[in-house]
Amino acid sequence: MLEELKTQVCEANRALEPSGLVKLTWGNVSGIDRSSGLWCIKPSGVDYGALTPDDMVMLDLSGKVVEGRLNPSSDTKTHLVLYREFPEIGGITHTHSPYATMFAQAGHDIPCFGTTHADHFYGTVPIVRALTPEEVAKDYEHFTGVAIVERLRELKLKPLEMPAVLQLHHAPFTFGKSAMDSLKNSIALEMCAQMALGTLTLNPDLHCESIPKHLLDKHHLRKHGPDAYYGQK
Repeated sequence: MLEELKTQVCEANRALEPSGLVKLTWGNVSGIDRSSGLWCIKPSGVDYGALTPDDMVMLDLSGKVVEGRLNPSSDTKTHLVLYREFPEIGGITHTHSPYATMFAQAGHDIPCFGTTHADHFYGTVPIVRALTPEEVAKDYEHFTGVAIVERLRELKLKPLEMPAVLQLHHAPFTFGKSAMDSLKNSIALEMCAQMALGTLTLNPDLHCESIPKHLLDKHHLRKHGPDAYYGQK
């Protein structure tokens, strides 16, 4: 069933460890086939190097497992909420990459200080609120997704223009057009977080002063806008 999707999601998960984004099994990637409404995700707790496409767990948009012999990732319900609420999302990556997680733990947005950040994220990468005790007790992973959706809508952000958020006290989530695209956004996020921390270390007086809007627009839209001209046709 959807062998190409399972292969792509498996490859993205296997790339997490060599990318430097994860230690142990601290991360997962999923991808969706919108035409069928089916999606797949890494099985819970399985070492990345041991993964095969047949290990991927396939689900529908009600959260029912339709194929797979292993338990899906513990973050499955978070991914499910995002797929339901944002039809443009084709892939999701969750990691505990060190620099982005530092910002998440500190409750600090990642400001857009320069053009490298602007190339990938259209402005400040936002913090998502902490969950309430009631939400944690009732359905932690589901309400993690709910809080992410709530924050993006509150800020009127499109998930492919701002394909990353930082869950307070937790870690980052990134989105993309595909599983591998969401992984690339996680790699970019980690680099931007590292550069932002270095920038604030070198110039603590900068605080959250962002790149001028004309530079933000130029760098983001030349890669992602309707008149984008970066790369090859």
